[in-house]
Amino acid sequence: MSYDYSPPPRFEDQAPPPRRSGRHPVNIGHLVMGLVFLVFVVVWALVVSGTVVIHSIEDLRWLLPLPWIVGGSIGLLAALLRKS
Repeated sequence: MSYDYSPPPRFEDQAPPPRRSGRHPVNIGHLVMGLVFLVFVVVWALVVSGTVVIHSIEDLRWLLPLPWIVGGSIGLLAALLRKS
């Protein structure tokens, strides 16, 4: 009877782990807050450039919630797309 007493594989003989591609899942919270900041910058640019004329502080009541609405909508869309 012959037995093959081969030693266990060495660490050096093992194949290297597969390389990661560098892509990672999108953090929805970061996405939403980045978009909210971007929309705030756009609103500020519109007011400063004179495209949107503000006569009183009450004129901003429709403009200031806009970034939160856009950010929330994109966040909901991203969450729904991630589930499927």
